[in-house]
Amino acid sequence: MATREAPQWSRRERQIMEILFRRQKASAAEIHEDMTDRPSYSAVRAHLRTLEEKGHVRHEAEQMRYVYAPVTNVGRARKNALRHLVDTFFAGSPASAASALLDDAAAKISADELDQLAQLIERARKDGK
Repeated sequence: MATREAPQWSRRERQIMEILFRRQKASAAEIHEDMTDRPSYSAVRAHLRTLEEKGHVRHEAEQMRYVYAPVTNVGRARKNALRHLVDTFFAGSPASAASALLDDAAAKISADELDQLAQLIERARKDGK
């Protein structure tokens, strides 16, 4: 059963979940192959067992092997990861995080994306009053 709280994952658990979100399902061997700075195969299996116990992944038997899939909602996981990033590197300030992102990538942001950002800011202003 999926947890209702935003997931709190270790670095390795987050790495495994990123692989599962990208692939949608994968065996322990496939996950191990995709990892950078690989731990042992048995460590990957142990992390998968832990993630399953926490309710973030499930497995099915397929052709004599277990195939894992995420149970946790990717949208919730994204929000949690972003919240963690903002808290850790920007003292909890979304404005500081957005400023850093825009300062580094302003030339790469399309007019459509800038319009989307302007709409989100306007909606936040209205909702905040």
